[in-house]
Amino acid sequence: MSKNISITANLPDPCYNYTVLDSSWRSPSNLRASVRNYDCTVTWSGWYRLLINGLSAQIPETCVGYERCGTEVPLWLRDRHPTVKDGVVTRDVCGDYSSYCCYYGSFPIKVKACPGNYYVYELVTPTKCNAAYCAVNLTDPCYNYIVLDNPWRANNNTYPSERIYDSTVTWSGWYRLFINGLSAQIPDTCVEKFSCSTNITLWIRGGHPAAEDGVVTRGVCGHWENYCCFFASFPIKVKACPGDYYVYELVRPTIYHAAYCAVINITLQEGCTTSGGCLQNLLEQIENITAPVLPLNTVTNILTVVFNTSEKILETSSTANPTELASYGNRMLKTSEKLISTLVKPTDTSDSVSFTLPVVEGQVFMVGPQVTIEKIPRLDTTNSSVDIDLIGIAKNSNETRSAAVAFMSYNTMENLLKPDFFNKSNDTINTMMSTVISATLPKTTNTKLTKPVNFTFQHIREFDPSGSLSCVYWNISEWIVDGCSVLETNSSYTVCSCDHLSTFALIMQTSRPPESDSQLDLLNLVCVIVGLVFFSLALLTFALCQWSPGVNNVARINICISLLLAHLLFLLTQQFLGVIRHHSQVLCAAISGLLHFLFLSGFVWMFIEAVMLFICVKNLSKISYRKREVLSSGFLCVIGYLVALVVVCVSVGLVPEGYGSEQCWIKIDKGFIWSFLGPVCIILGLNMVLFIMIVISLSSALKNLNAEVSQMKQTKIMVFKTLSQFVVLGCPWILGFFTYEKKELEIFFLILNSQQGTFIFLIYCVLNTEVRQQYKKFFRCLCCGCKQH
Repeated sequence: MSKNISITANLPDPCYNYTVLDSSWRSPSNLRASVRNYDCTVTWSGWYRLLINGLSAQIPETCVGYERCGTEVPLWLRDRHPTVKDGVVTRDVCGDYSSYCCYYGSFPIKVKACPGNYYVYELVTPTKCNAAYCAVNLTDPCYNYIVLDNPWRANNNTYPSERIYDSTVTWSGWYRLFINGLSAQIPDTCVEKFSCSTNITLWIRGGHPAAEDGVVTRGVCGHWENYCCFFASFPIKVKACPGDYYVYELVRPTIYHAAYCAVINITLQEGCTTSGGCLQNLLEQIENITAPVLPLNTVTNILTVVFNTSEKILETSSTANPTELASYGNRMLKTSEKLISTLVKPTDTSDSVSFTLPVVEGQVFMVGPQVTIEKIPRLDTTNSSVDIDLIGIAKNSNETRSAAVAFMSYNTMENLLKPDFFNKSNDTINTMMSTVISATLPKTTNTKLTKPVNFTFQHIREFDPSGSLSCVYWNISEWIVDGCSVLETNSSYTVCSCDHLSTFALIMQTSRPPESDSQLDLLNLVCVIVGLVFFSLALLTFALCQWSPGVNNVARINICISLLLAHLLFLLTQQFLGVIRHHSQVLCAAISGLLHFLFLSGFVWMFIEAVMLFICVKNLSKISYRKREVLSSGFLCVIGYLVALVVVCVSVGLVPEGYGSEQCWIKIDKGFIWSFLGPVCIILGLNMVLFIMIVISLSSALKNLNAEVSQMKQTKIMVFKTLSQFVVLGCPWILGFFTYEKKELEIFFLILNSQQGTFIFLIYCVLNTEVRQQYKKFFRCLCCGCKQH
């Protein structure tokens, strides 16, 4: 219900010439009203004084949530009300929507504070038709409180030289807590004794109320003797207010050496989850901080809240366009740089502050007029560092002879400031090769650099030697290279030199790879599956068939086992690559390590097979004796798997980050790929030499055989077996070094090396007379039934 009453005293002063606007529905407690009221339907004229049920009221000056005040978009004042001596002032008006307190900006209005503790407003029609001005009762403690801004109450102030006690204060009325201009609250969990610049730390038990709970009473505890509630002080009244803050009716504690504690209360708006407005509202709270200096733990706590909120929004928002991402990124950078600047404190000589959080790291170095060092140390974070002539900058600051540098490294900022914002073309791929960093000179009067600044970026992704590296800095909506250049680079890091300070990163541009050949992919899939089938058939044959005592199949069996598992794991990994990489980078690295071991053990067994084949051909008559004496199965198994295991273990120890590429294979940067290619090249080289010696020895042996063995048919079989051994021993893997952009050679390489199991099955199973006889007997039993004896 609204009552409009005109009060006129024939005076120009609006404090005595206004219209009374008594609208109880304007109260913030009127949530999701069935009947909505909109102020765009009102014809506004002149000045108004607000009442709620006959009690003096005012427009709120803190955020009011969506669908309160009997409307959809509740309007509130963005700035504090004036005092009587301020006269008539103009205040901006905000409207909450989409979890952002100032999503809508309405027309400014004029406000005046009047004698008698009330306000009058020159109201105008809002810019949004679904909006209405809110009103709160002046007797409501949420809008009638005393500001208590005592930085010493922060719970990080432990064991101070001077203790402060609240028993000496004359308490009266309601209080809102601040710490250096930041909204704060009394802790509702135990606080360590000798914190908060006092002896006995007071906290409230039972938790804080919600806004709909109204005024509640809470017990107060004092920590002492390792018992959180050793002392019980007088209860206090608490109320939760719109805008996510609390007010307290504080009283004198029962214990003399005690004081109320306070903790920073930078929080998300009530009901805020993962919308972009949540982040905007949070950043706005931080931008309103006026404190020049903040404690380190306060800064880190706020940064943690900000970046956690940003990550949640990015995880749930897949529709953010580049403009929105860039805007979020700019706000995040501005907020972070403002917060880290509050760590800068005056010093006569030099001082430093540093912190490390999961998503951001920072270092601040300060020098004063009496600094004794000639050069400040390099500022380092996990993946980056900076060298800057801060001493020279301080000397050029004629007034203060002091300077400070703030250096931050953001681990997740690339999700907002994407590499695609740099010189993007359709035929290139941009990859962020470093963490995003920023360097500023906070609270420094002369910010002109005396010499270029050098940044060292550790590469956080695989380095492609064919790629083009660029040192870039962020310019509002894009990455550009002006004033930055690459000084030095290798596969592990890059040094950039810039003639200004800003936000920097290292971006690599590579040519877009040719589109996947679907026919070649299909051929690869078919060949690998066929190879797996024949590996399995060969293993079944080796396991189930009876073999002559002189035949040693240990190497062939283990070649089949190693390559069967390797090809099967590789095939499954490529089929589910997206799922694996999305859920666990650790799993991807583990798979690449296992593939490294399986393929490497397969090559070691190929070498063992080559050695045994060479011995067999060289001395056919003594092979059985020598195998039993020197090449026992146990000895071969130790060699076959231990060599591969040692190589993998040494690789993990030296370069643990070398596993887990984009394809869940070994990374090619930093030369780590040679932990696989090196042993393989050695084995292939030795196998080629042994194969040539086998061919020479075999041709000599054929000349000495009798005419029956030298028949044409037997000779063809012997030649086929010999050539097939070329594949079994892995020699065609050498072709892999020559397949780049040669499709025919790639197909030939693919077919030969996927069919090692096929050739093993043909040579040692199908072309073995004894095995064929056992096959015939087996199939005869299947078709006609085995005779019972």
